[in-house]
Amino acid sequence: MNLTNQHPSLPKKKTGVLLVNLGTPDSTNWFDIRRYLKEFLSDKRVIEVNPILWQIILNLFILTFRPSKTAKAYKKIWMKKEDMSPLRFYTQQQTNRVEKLLDNKNIFVDYGMRYGNPSIKSKLKQMHQQGCQEMIILPLYPQYAAATTATVCDEVYRTLMEMRWQPALQIIPHYESEPLYIEALKNSVKQKLRKISWKPDVIVASYHGIPKKYFEKGDPYHCYCHKTTRLLTEKLKIKIPIETTFQSRFGPDEWLQPYTDKTLESLPGMGKKNVLIICPGFASDCVETLEEIALEGKESFIENGGKEFDMIPCLNDNKDHIKLFGHLINKYIIN
Repeated sequence: MNLTNQHPSLPKKKTGVLLVNLGTPDSTNWFDIRRYLKEFLSDKRVIEVNPILWQIILNLFILTFRPSKTAKAYKKIWMKKEDMSPLRFYTQQQTNRVEKLLDNKNIFVDYGMRYGNPSIKSKLKQMHQQGCQEMIILPLYPQYAAATTATVCDEVYRTLMEMRWQPALQIIPHYESEPLYIEALKNSVKQKLRKISWKPDVIVASYHGIPKKYFEKGDPYHCYCHKTTRLLTEKLKIKIPIETTFQSRFGPDEWLQPYTDKTLESLPGMGKKNVLIICPGFASDCVETLEEIALEGKESFIENGGKEFDMIPCLNDNKDHIKLFGHLINKYIIN
């Protein structure tokens, strides 16, 4: 039987580029916050405990009380005019600017969220239907961790498992020591130093934390964070010391130390009353940077005797960051 004439028509071969960020609630509504937290905290890579016991704790206690607290934090930084979180706003801006930079009608650039909307699954299927026979995934996590980069890969692989005709796949790895990334961080620090009228006693480089037991099991995240700080220090060539700390711990377990909040509380007592803070591990400003650090962290620092406090914005959609993304993506485009 000749099936040639029955073959479905196929769109022209294209390449899909998907920028993937952590995720964000759709609104500050309690139910939207709860839905987002449920998906996030149900990920076995994020919470490595007995899954049956954890689901009981999660559904009976955490998802009953935590959404209200999280909603308050999001309401402080929510972009009312755009009606979206800063993370979604900047991820959209990054996507648009990368697409303009690549300037190729056969390359589709879009973004997805590991948790929340738009999902990785929906975006990969959409690109597949548009004729993307090659996919390039850029997880927006400079420093690899199983709870971030690896879980993005998991979701990508799960989606491809459902496809009969799978696209070629390239996943861009961690880029904690990429020269363009370090250069972009250096430029952001220099720009802030030119703007402020005081000299910092210390620059705190705050990264998102992970439980210490994840590190002990072999996760390289801690090393990559310190590597970024070391390279940034070498590139800056200034006499202001840079200290690495870890923020956003959750639950009773010990996390990577030193903790950012405890550091900010103790610095004034050590005579370091003028502090500049940068969050190199976040590709976009979000609730962890804008609320936890710029608001709560500053308040705690001042209350404990601090004098001057300022925060360097994340790289967001600035030209250095987009240049970095373009460089990373171009290395994986199949010609």
